[in-house]
Amino acid sequence: MQSRHIKSILLAVSSLFFSAVVFAQQNIDLPIIELKAGIYRIQAELADTPKAREVGLMNRTSMTTNAGMLFIFEQKAGHCFWMNNTKIPLSIAFIADDGKIVNIEEMQANTTNNHCPKAAVRYALEMNKQWFSERVIVPGTVIQGLPRK
Repeated sequence: MQSRHIKSILLAVSSLFFSAVVFAQQNIDLPIIELKAGIYRIQAELADTPKAREVGLMNRTSMTTNAGMLFIFEQKAGHCFWMNNTKIPLSIAFIADDGKIVNIEEMQANTTNNHCPKAAVRYALEMNKQWFSERVIVPGTVIQGLPRK
């Protein structure tokens, strides 16, 4: 009987901890910068720390039209992304140091498929699904306003 009570308490504590972690993930205050893609302005949250990059857009249920998240890495590499615990479908543009989009991938919510750049990059920009294609923003388009690391 006492064992069941302890298990119930442990389950309740772990549920509270998990809820706190999810809440914290959704409320990370990240700096926002303005980027431009042609005539379009983007309000991008900066994910430029290991923790911010790890959490990304996980557990969010929506994002405004011209909002996104810019991932900045210290080193150019084949940084791949997946959509585990990401509830909204996204498009991701992998961006070279000169601001040119290398490639764009469409990503389904809550999947573990890898989406990778076609060349080593330092930047990746996530937007709502089909944001790039609806604006005819294609590989080779320059994203302006990237912070230099």
